[in-house]
Amino acid sequence: MDFTLSTRQGRIGTVVEVAGDLDMSTTPELRDQLRKLVDSDTPVVVVDLTGVGFMDSSGLGVLVVAYKDLRERDGWLALAGVSQPVRTVLSITSVDRVIGVFDTVHDAEEASPALS
Repeated sequence: MDFTLSTRQGRIGTVVEVAGDLDMSTTPELRDQLRKLVDSDTPVVVVDLTGVGFMDSSGLGVLVVAYKDLRERDGWLALAGVSQPVRTVLSITSVDRVIGVFDTVHDAEEASPALS
């Protein structure tokens, strides 16, 4: 499967839709897109991983860095549509205890502190 990345305006923030494997060859594109969003003071980012069947440590690292960068700016990052193999990586590394993991983009948006 080819790697694709797109962004769209969600209900309360930006949704980054990712499809394909997140590995050393594809994560730089995701890192650059997330960095642009952080630098533009986007307060809420939901990364939709519905189309991702595999993620290695480089993908995990990009998500953790984006989470920290957004948090430092009083922003929020969530993950949505996470497949079982990717959930396993998040669980083994305990990242799912720090970054919110939701079944759908809608569920993530509903949980956003921006709605509080």
